[in-house]
Amino acid sequence: MTVPLSGIPLADHAPVYAALDRAGFTDLWSSEVAGTDAFTPLALAAAWQPRLRLGTAITPVFTRGPGLLAMSAAALAEAAPGRFALGIGASSPVLVQDWNAARFEEPYQRTRDVLRFLRAALCGETVDEVYDTFTVRRFTLERPPAVPPPVLLAALRPGMLRLAAAEADGVILNWLAADDVPTALAELGERRPGFEVVARIFVCPTEDAAHARTLGRRLIAGYLTVPAYAAFHRWLGRDALLGPMWQAWAAGDRRGAAAAVPDEVVDALVLHGSPEHCVAQVRRYADQGVDVPVLALLPTPELAAGGAAALAALIPRLGGEGSRP
Repeated sequence: MTVPLSGIPLADHAPVYAALDRAGFTDLWSSEVAGTDAFTPLALAAAWQPRLRLGTAITPVFTRGPGLLAMSAAALAEAAPGRFALGIGASSPVLVQDWNAARFEEPYQRTRDVLRFLRAALCGETVDEVYDTFTVRRFTLERPPAVPPPVLLAALRPGMLRLAAAEADGVILNWLAADDVPTALAELGERRPGFEVVARIFVCPTEDAAHARTLGRRLIAGYLTVPAYAAFHRWLGRDALLGPMWQAWAAGDRRGAAAAVPDEVVDALVLHGSPEHCVAQVRRYADQGVDVPVLALLPTPELAAGGAAALAALIPRLGGEGSRP
């Protein structure tokens, strides 16, 4: 499950994490956009739930210096030894430039260089290296983790997918349908033992299809007009389906862009229906080769009306495999 859940203060997540554990969820993965940072929700989970695995999906490679990113990852790996995975990625110009006042330049090279730096630094090595996009002089972690965390790479198109296969411990996929998974995985080639495929999957567990599709269209128009995601979906073959959305967005018509997203695209990228139906759709990702399907829970009318009680009833139904002892 993607955490934290919207509408619940971080301080009130202890019972939520406990409920997820009881329901059969094995992992908690955080994101980092404009809500919480990636590490704080997981640090709380490390203390509250000693058997849940933790991961970032993702921490941007531009918004922290390499040393600070290594320190943050090492601290969480020390707090949750053997059960933390660090997911990194390029992110987007809006998040990097507009919100964090950093330059978004050479994203492939920067991601590759940060990945190489982290692999060395998290093993306790002294890094004294001139990379293509930055230079690090004699950096050594004072508290290298006893169990260095695996480093996974967010990837969309062939270049980054191949980089993940060659140098990372896994890949993180996002904003793709279950039927798209084989196309992405084909670029990885033969995977090394232990290499993981993680995918974030948007889930809106309501039978109010109009609500789910309205929300889905808004999200798709906001995300898939970002250049990297637009190129990703062109590569996946959605040029004709999403062309009207891109044209409206480019013309400044945000409302028209959302309205132009076809139902078939919404239904493929934002799973909706009963919780059991959503779980069945998530299993399709696993059937196509995803090792760690990570649900991203979207707001529903039932959750808005029912509050904490509705969430408590929903979590076991999304667990899919039943409760854990």
